[in-house]
Amino acid sequence: MTTAAAARTTDETVDAFFAAFGAGDSEALLGQFADTVDFHVVGAPNVPWTGSRSTKDEIAEFFGLFPQLLSGPESFEVTTRVTQGEDAVVIANCVFEVIATKKKFHNRYALHFTVVDGHIARYHMYEDSYAIHEAFTA
Repeated sequence: MTTAAAARTTDETVDAFFAAFGAGDSEALLGQFADTVDFHVVGAPNVPWTGSRSTKDEIAEFFGLFPQLLSGPESFEVTTRVTQGEDAVVIANCVFEVIATKKKFHNRYALHFTVVDGHIARYHMYEDSYAIHEAFTA
């Protein structure tokens, strides 16, 4: 852990995560995560990114799925963020299209981050898994 990473606040770490994600910078994105992460995305079994992960390799695979499966976001907006100590909850809206089915889904989701020593140690995503399931169904 670098001193700069340890000095970052929860909000600064979450901001860096979204900046790296939005820029498509996978190296910077992975750099936001701790070596071991409590990483979980709830959802339907036909949605490829659901499930639990814990290593940076597994997290890299997770984020690598999006450009393979989805068109770029038609829209993306963070609507709410609540931060208390190490925890931040972000509520956002986005619209994507599943490349294989050409179906769009509108997703209002919540992300629960826990930041420890300037790195994301917990990433739990709660999204509209039914809408996404429907978009993946031909």
